[in-house]
Amino acid sequence: MELKTKIHAEEEKQEILITRKFDLPIHLLFKAYQEPELLEQWMGTKVLKLENKQHGGYQFETSDPNGNVVFRANGTIHEFMPEERITRTFKMENTPFPVQLEFLQFESLSDQQSKLTMHIIYKSVEIRNQVLRLPFAQGINNAHNRLQNIFKPSN
Repeated sequence: MELKTKIHAEEEKQEILITRKFDLPIHLLFKAYQEPELLEQWMGTKVLKLENKQHGGYQFETSDPNGNVVFRANGTIHEFMPEERITRTFKMENTPFPVQLEFLQFESLSDQQSKLTMHIIYKSVEIRNQVLRLPFAQGINNAHNRLQNIFKPSN
């Protein structure tokens, strides 16, 4: 099955470009990144903190069925422009991966379609390649599929 979320990683560069077109107006796509309750639904993780403002912070946490924390990430929001862009750092806690820089760009394609472009910069090519060896592409594609489906009307 083809992934709808595209990941482009050039050889010998310490960055990746992630793009996804959604059958959603831009205000709903941005809302999915802005509201903690929606983020929890499509990311499948708990939002412990989300301060959508310049110099704001965020923290996400995922636990297994026994309540053991299996994933925690945090960062600082450096730029927050509704329906346009979010610039933030991202750090997976309790891993050897250093902080990364993320530029999220939201673009309206039509009244009912929008596009998300994520430009992620890693400390080194080696770290970027380590991240890409994780089930990263499938995971972000699945999360974006859930994001798309959050706003589907109930039948």
